[in-house]
Amino acid sequence: MKILVTGGAGYIGSVMVPMLLKNGHEVTVVDNFMYNQTSLLDCCNDKNLTIIRGDAHDKNLLSSILKKVDAVFPLACLTGAPLCQKDPTAAQSVIIDALRLILDLRSNDQFIIFPTTNSGYGIGEKGKHCTEDTPLRPISLYGKLKVEAEKMLLDAGNAITLRLATAFGISPRMRLDLLVNDFTYRAVYDRFLVLFEAHFDRNYVHVRDIAKAFIHALVNFDRMKNEPYNVGLSEANLSKWKLCEEIKKQIPDFYFIEAEVGEDPDKRDYIVSNEKIEKTGFAAGVSLQQGIAELIKGYQVLKRNQFANI
Repeated sequence: MKILVTGGAGYIGSVMVPMLLKNGHEVTVVDNFMYNQTSLLDCCNDKNLTIIRGDAHDKNLLSSILKKVDAVFPLACLTGAPLCQKDPTAAQSVIIDALRLILDLRSNDQFIIFPTTNSGYGIGEKGKHCTEDTPLRPISLYGKLKVEAEKMLLDAGNAITLRLATAFGISPRMRLDLLVNDFTYRAVYDRFLVLFEAHFDRNYVHVRDIAKAFIHALVNFDRMKNEPYNVGLSEANLSKWKLCEEIKKQIPDFYFIEAEVGEDPDKRDYIVSNEKIEKTGFAAGVSLQQGIAELIKGYQVLKRNQFANI
């Protein structure tokens, strides 16, 4: 297929695009390279890849590309609560306005697979898994905008939304601000961590499994379309404390404690069921321990704080 990936040089896109190319698809990436990343350089020899340094808001650019593609993966985003809170106007523009532009310009037979977030669940009920039927109660501006974007897409039809768990793992456009990546980095270099509200739960998923979920949705579009799907590692519904215990299995001298005072500004606390997408034949394949081992190796290469969104 011919696929447009906006933000295709980002954390997820720079893992996904090589997979799409390997599967024989023709891929056009539109990215503004706002982090000066060099991801996708290793794909430039592939004749099926087109890279355009451009803006996901550029109506003329998108209009010309959309005439030639079968599907759109709108990955361009200001990702994460802190970044959206820092620049709410830009967040609205990238997450909502750019998506609305794609919806306005696409033809009826072009379909969209869109990454939203299970942070839309906000604060769940203790011990009860959030399913796709659980009411959405986002806390952050990022979560609220993603929930709004999901409704826009599902109302428009011919779309699939993937409610992603918190991502982890090595990517050519690395992010150190994601929870597993951040905690592992601190374990490697600081050997200690102070936790706030260590009992808060979250679900996790490796970035390669996110890419595979998009490809799975692409292959199974007709039977999955017009629905949201949680995408996570089912055995990785963990509190922050338990996550640190998992890291300590590979870094034995990692020391962590919970602060007696203070609070985490990110109030998300939920566990998630991924049963719906698993029933379609998809299952996350990279374990948390495999991801932590990968990160430990990767942090022998990386020791710079520029690899974050904020």
